[in-house]
Amino acid sequence: MALAEDKVREALKEVIDPELYVNIVDLGLVYVVAVGEEKEDGRHDVNVEMTLTSPMCPAGPQLVAGTKAAAESLAEVDVCEVKVVMEPAWSPECMTEEARDHLGIF
Repeated sequence: MALAEDKVREALKEVIDPELYVNIVDLGLVYVVAVGEEKEDGRHDVNVEMTLTSPMCPAGPQLVAGTKAAAESLAEVDVCEVKVVMEPAWSPECMTEEARDHLGIF
């Protein structure tokens, strides 16, 4: 059965920004989740494009490693490649309403 993008995004919600205490999906850091074709063993490769709240984010390496680990924790995922992009630039408007409420941004 094909792996759905939504399932990967749910797994990525386990990755919490250590400075803001909000998951990377609700922060709006995950731009693209591309699920590859199903392989003979039923698994898929996944490509994630994500950004950081700033180019010099000290938690960047931790967030990238966490993203890869969270996606690869799914039984249906073989390999996850994570690409950090800075365009379009992240802004608070990328966050879900729940994340903005949590951080007190109205």
